[in-house]
Amino acid sequence: MKLFTKAILLPVTALALSACSSSNTEETQAEQDNLDLFTYLQSDYFWNDTLPSEINTSAWPTMPDAMAALKAPQDRFSFVMTNEEYADYVASVFFGYGFSHQINAERNGLLIRYTFDQGSAYAQGLRRGDTITEVGGTSIATALAQNTDISDLFGPNQEGYTLDVTYISSSNGAEVKTQFTKSQIVANTVMAAQVKDITINSNQTKLGYLVFDSFKESSEQELKDAFDTFEQQDVDELILDLRYNSGGRISIAQQLSQQIAGSNVDNEIFVQYVHNELQTSRNNTAYFNAGDYNALNLDRVVVLTSASTCSASELVINALNPFIEVIVIGDETCGKPIGMYPTQINDWTVFAINFQTQNAVGFGDYFDGLPVDCAVQETIPGDWGDESEALLAEGIYYLQNDRCSSQGLAASKTLATKQKVDFSKGPIKLRNAL
Repeated sequence: MKLFTKAILLPVTALALSACSSSNTEETQAEQDNLDLFTYLQSDYFWNDTLPSEINTSAWPTMPDAMAALKAPQDRFSFVMTNEEYADYVASVFFGYGFSHQINAERNGLLIRYTFDQGSAYAQGLRRGDTITEVGGTSIATALAQNTDISDLFGPNQEGYTLDVTYISSSNGAEVKTQFTKSQIVANTVMAAQVKDITINSNQTKLGYLVFDSFKESSEQELKDAFDTFEQQDVDELILDLRYNSGGRISIAQQLSQQIAGSNVDNEIFVQYVHNELQTSRNNTAYFNAGDYNALNLDRVVVLTSASTCSASELVINALNPFIEVIVIGDETCGKPIGMYPTQINDWTVFAINFQTQNAVGFGDYFDGLPVDCAVQETIPGDWGDESEALLAEGIYYLQNDRCSSQGLAASKTLATKQKVDFSKGPIKLRNAL
């Protein structure tokens, strides 16, 4: 078994491992992969007590199929990708036109949730809040009426593939006819870092608005740049928008939390890691560390969330809660107080749950999601920073009034459907991104 992990792991306890292979004298590579995965899960999987005592290694054609079958019933998160896919993910490499969408309420267009700065779509003026109405001569309304797979309209995954697109701009209502071209994109994780002037208690206040999409290695510099801007403009309040952020690297969550709270959390406990009964020697505690970046030293922060706000995003909320006021607005989060050490096994990278996270006061049981203070449903009237957008408007209202608006109070505290989002297909494929 070829096994490599990106994290620094301590030696594991030797186990008596068992598996039942196929009747063939020589195992296929798939059978070896399945056996190696099972061996790893028996020792390192957080819910290893739910595994069968033995497996038929020929039962699944690929390691991802084996992972899907072996994971615990409550596990919505563990998955497997190829080593090449993982390398692209770490580098924030995305292939496509560079936008994320959802079908609009009228079912006649694709409402844009965000665009990546390097994408062809962004270069052609497409922005959050715009609506694509026609692709390659086919209207979105017709495609949806005929149950056409939307991704099929946008052509093959071929570098340089170009097609005609029509969209309606949310900024002025104009119809734009243009062309998008597929290419490899390094996806930015900071979607917006804006400074707004608002009035609080009759005083002019600088408000930072940070839209953060994913915790990746590239995020370190992006966050430094954003907080440098906030510090230079004397930002006094912050709205952190994590509505689409499904998680990533814990080290980046630690950096973001420190940059928000600064001296309020210096040398305090950031997170405590709890492993399974065979890996207790790996239980440890991580502390806030000022690091080489600017911090705002805030006493409170407003966080905008949705059912897709997950993992490292929830960790930021939970880690800050013992030390500063954290106001959560939007929808309850996904419920992932657990994490993984991405581990290479043969030609695959395995993301299996390895540990649970707890904050400084030992709280980490939010498998049903973190609750909101003001429950508000997302709207997408325009680009990032549009103050008529429901979540951002509620965040500003709370900062100005120290309470939820009547809209936030009247809404259910649980807007999310009870069927939680399944993250087990991997981090990028969930985003309806093209």
